Amino acid sequence: MIRFRFIKSAKKQGGSASRDRRVTVIVFSLFFSWLLTVPFEGRVLYAIMEYHGVAAQSFMFGAIAAHFSGLIACGIFVRNMRTAKRLILFSIAFCAAATGVFFLPPSFYFLWRAALFGSAFLVGCCVAAWGFYFKGCAPKNERIKIMADGLIFSNLLMILINMAAVYIFPQVGLGFSILVLVLAFVTAFRLPQEVAETPRKREKQPSVSTSIKSEEIKVGKVGSLAFLCLFIVVVTINSGLMYQVINPAFAHLEWLTSWYWALPYIAALFIMRNLSPKTNRAYMLYIAIAWIGFSFIAFLMLGRSWADYLLINTLLLGACGIYDLFWWSILGDMIELDKNPAKIIGIGLAANVLGVLLGELIGNAINMADGSEQNHTLLALGVVCVTLIMLPPLHKMLTGLLKSHAYLTTLAEMPEKEQTLLINGLDLIERFTEREHEVMLLLINGRTNKDIAAELFIAESTVKYHVSNIYSKAGVASRTELTNLILKNPNKFSE
Repeated sequence: MIRFRFIKSAKKQGGSASRDRRVTVIVFSLFFSWLLTVPFEGRVLYAIMEYHGVAAQSFMFGAIAAHFSGLIACGIFVRNMRTAKRLILFSIAFCAAATGVFFLPPSFYFLWRAALFGSAFLVGCCVAAWGFYFKGCAPKNERIKIMADGLIFSNLLMILINMAAVYIFPQVGLGFSILVLVLAFVTAFRLPQEVAETPRKREKQPSVSTSIKSEEIKVGKVGSLAFLCLFIVVVTINSGLMYQVINPAFAHLEWLTSWYWALPYIAALFIMRNLSPKTNRAYMLYIAIAWIGFSFIAFLMLGRSWADYLLINTLLLGACGIYDLFWWSILGDMIELDKNPAKIIGIGLAANVLGVLLGELIGNAINMADGSEQNHTLLALGVVCVTLIMLPPLHKMLTGLLKSHAYLTTLAEMPEKEQTLLINGLDLIERFTEREHEVMLLLINGRTNKDIAAELFIAESTVKYHVSNIYSKAGVASRTELTNLILKNPNKFSE
């Protein structure tokens, strides 16, 4: 009877967790789709402004700045899931009411501005607060897929709302966006106010070495997050240039841009979500950087036909999809290192928004100066070069901090038995000593030399000696090369 009750309780908890994950994705998809259609360079808002003959430029810059402020501010005053849920419900309700203001004529200019900036700020808070549900309702090994699902569904909804605004009437798209927020509000009531945690044994008083290690992790987290944010700012400058340069150049193709714009982005997310665990996603980051460079070169060299747009937009938005999932999923792992996930998500996404804003401001300045497409392209290629320089050190920092991540090392997320089979498949097992074999397993799982020394109860200098022998016998020069060798060339050293 006790066993039956235990199984029944476990099934009930599993069903509840699965429901919470679905609700989390639905709520995110709904309010994020509103963000993409209205305050954040939204096509619906542009259509409303154009319909009334109002210049949208100052509205957009202000809305992006307000969104940035909301992302940063949320982590300061939201510290638990209960508060996060209240904030999400209030923000969605306010945004729905604020969107309705745009049904009023342009004579309510100041009310328009207040409604837009206020809702942009609150939706920034809302996105950051959702980090509590990303952490509490999404298992760590599923976060990359859950995040991809949220981004895919929100962009599909964005396309539908945009098409309603373009092909039917701007106010229809506006009404559709309010309906989406109403659905988000109703669904958000089903979000849990807290997530039950697995009971843990009472831990002993931490030793001096444990405290030192904890402090090292904290310092590593701050440094890695800062460098990641700098990288996000740099790479998303090209997204801002896209809004100021590429999109206006193809404005005459609204029949195409209204629905095709986000399709390459969605396709890239879908492909990255479903890649085999053995696929080295780190290489995709370099491919995506190349796509960004080629898209701006094509923009400079090609014309403005629909075929040119398809090529340029596919390259650029496909790259954006790869990179967005990259830093979203990295942030999804980094929230485990902080008690307040809203702070980590808010800071990371604020870097994304800041990059877009800087790109728009720079592109706008170039347009006002001479409007030369060559200058925009040179700037974009410069950003690509800086990104290429930043990628290797970023990869190294994140690998040392996160230990295992789909974009950093694909071998570490495999079960230990599967790792051992792959290593044995190298036919090098006879060349390795038993200790070298143990060190290799820890090495490919992202452990530092100090971690390996502590786990195996040996000196750090001894670990360095074993690592040197492993690299020499395998014919590699780094941990990444060793991992790739195990994944791709299991029989390379057969005799």
